[in-house]
Amino acid sequence: MKKVLVFGSFDLIHEGHKYLFREAKKLGDKLIVVVARDSTIREFKKHNPKFNEEERIIHVKEIGIADEVKLGYEGDKWKVIEEIKPDIIALGCDQNSYTKGLKKGMKDRGLNIKIIRLKSYKPEKYKSSLMKK
Repeated sequence: MKKVLVFGSFDLIHEGHKYLFREAKKLGDKLIVVVARDSTIREFKKHNPKFNEEERIIHVKEIGIADEVKLGYEGDKWKVIEEIKPDIIALGCDQNSYTKGLKKGMKDRGLNIKIIRLKSYKPEKYKSSLMKK
């Protein structure tokens, strides 16, 4: 079974997120979505999420595309990747802050996971940073 991992904040769910989940699911047999902890969002994005981590998990589950939805870990972002052992990590087109050093970090830990950056879906309309305005 080929596992695909997607991770992110998923604070304001929009059509771009749904597109990301659908496209990622096409890459394998099981889609696992990891929702960032509130503390991780504060660390990487320098603001508080609109919805707390438990609410964001519920929102992602309600979409009904992911086979599994779970919270990431505080502190060690690699722990969830090592635990899930995905075959593929699918990244959104503009996912940058949390993904810097991803390839090197996986190599340093002996993880051989394919990374695929997916195309955007109407980025002029469906982009979290635009939706917060």
